[in-house]
Amino acid sequence: MPIAENFPEGLEPIGKISNADGEHFHFVWGPGKKTNKDGSPAEVLADSDVVAAYAARGEEHVPLGVSGTMVAVDWDSCVADGACIEACPVQVFQWYRTEKDIPAIKAINETFAGTGSSVKDERKDLTDKADPIREHDCIWCMACVSVCPPQAIKVDQSNLEAHEKAAGTFKKMESGSSNPHAHD
Repeated sequence: MPIAENFPEGLEPIGKISNADGEHFHFVWGPGKKTNKDGSPAEVLADSDVVAAYAARGEEHVPLGVSGTMVAVDWDSCVADGACIEACPVQVFQWYRTEKDIPAIKAINETFAGTGSSVKDERKDLTDKADPIREHDCIWCMACVSVCPPQAIKVDQSNLEAHEKAAGTFKKMESGSSNPHAHD
């Protein structure tokens, strides 16, 4: 199922993934899901290869939510095929497990240096997730959205407001002469 058109409506930040540069981070929005709105199982639970990869690691899949805000990846729909990583011209994504080989639920509230692999075939296994660790570098080309088989990615520059509100940094610009963006 495609990521919700109205994302992040109805979701709340459940944590964040920080970039080691000390400046950039992105929220993880939840709650996660085991089923899609139509009642079908979330893609990671419906894909036998992904289920087998979790079993091989001895990990139970737990609902994870959506990683990122302006570049949002529904980790419960991401089947780790790597099309987004391969398509992205500015390397927004990395396989998070290639930097820190921990369960995805433990990646929430972690800090990453962004040194994980951005090569499609270098994921650890199908439990790995494409994380938009450098969403701040996105050029809004939509290449990742167009190639994602489960349609697990939404790129929407207007979600910056939701990110800023969640971070407590949103400032509403008032109309009138005090608006620095107003033109004569």
